[in-house]
Amino acid sequence: MPNLWIAISDISAEGRTFTFDDQTLWRDGWKEFSIDVRPKDDLVAEYTVLPQGENAALVRGTLKGSVLLPCDRCTSDFELSVDAQFDTYEQLPDEDYDEEPRVREESGQLQLDIGAILWEEFALTLPVKPLCGDACKGMCAKCGQDLNKGDCTCEQDEGDERLAVFRNLKIK
Repeated sequence: MPNLWIAISDISAEGRTFTFDDQTLWRDGWKEFSIDVRPKDDLVAEYTVLPQGENAALVRGTLKGSVLLPCDRCTSDFELSVDAQFDTYEQLPDEDYDEEPRVREESGQLQLDIGAILWEEFALTLPVKPLCGDACKGMCAKCGQDLNKGDCTCEQDEGDERLAVFRNLKIK
């Protein structure tokens, strides 16, 4: 993931608003993490950085745009609209912090990795199971026919004949 460090030491207490519309961050992330996502409408983040004391910052913003994802059931592409609001508080980590920090002090300046924050916010908008619709019927396991476009001609397995007595069983 590319780091996008911005200096926050020079930002006044009232904060500063930024717009991020460079699509390279998203495309590089999709490639690095092997996420099957394609751009539709540009992803644009507008955020405000508010310094909090000498070693922290509050970041408030929105992320908007849309991407194309394959449906988990039928594999057809569908458009996912991204419209997220976020608030995150970041500070200099303790010395035992094992992960890559989002705030660092470099040459006497406090810096914030906005790229990591924006990528996380995007990743949180992705559905766990992307579906083109709640009523998606998926694909036939035998012939691969998209069942949303019509029924297939495959013979349907009725299951084990010994359990046929339970097919019409209704539990009250």
